[in-house]
Amino acid sequence: MSFEMSFDRHLAEIAREYPQWTIWRSDAGRWWATRHHPLSAAQRDAGCAMTIDADDPDGLRDRLRDQERWAGEQHTWRAGPAPP
Repeated sequence: MSFEMSFDRHLAEIAREYPQWTIWRSDAGRWWATRHHPLSAAQRDAGCAMTIDADDPDGLRDRLRDQERWAGEQHTWRAGPAPP
């Protein structure tokens, strides 16, 4: 497998894992993700960002996991407690 094909594979895998984000790799070699939908004020206050970057695919996955968790916690908080 060529080096470039590895990038394409990583891009496709991350895009499947995080369908609410657009994933790309810059010419400078950084990995980026941008949300498809705007953030609420509560999500911004919780540390969520519209666009994130990382040095490599694993780093981007880590940052995406954090972003999804923070956004989810804010969604749960706004929605109130789960029914019994």
